[in-house]
Amino acid sequence: MCRKCGKKIEISEIYRNTLCPVCGADLHSCINCRFYSPESHFGCKETVEELITDKERSNFCEYFSVNKGDFAGTDSFSQKSQEARSAFNSLFGN
Repeated sequence: MCRKCGKKIEISEIYRNTLCPVCGADLHSCINCRFYSPESHFGCKETVEELITDKERSNFCEYFSVNKGDFAGTDSFSQKSQEARSAFNSLFGN
């Protein structure tokens, strides 16, 4: 499933230059990897030694492994931070 558009992808192997047939997004990217974890060091559950700044662009990461899970609701981290920000702002009348 493409993390960018949320559509199911029927591709057997993903290479560095593989694009989503629906939205054209890079599929060999951090956001499509099963090790992607925004709250982890460098945004990865693996022990990567170099920061990849653009998590949506293709990269040469050797640890890349397609996340075969459903991405529905995976924005809970950003949703929780937005809820916390709203609660903070409401406390101070912003």
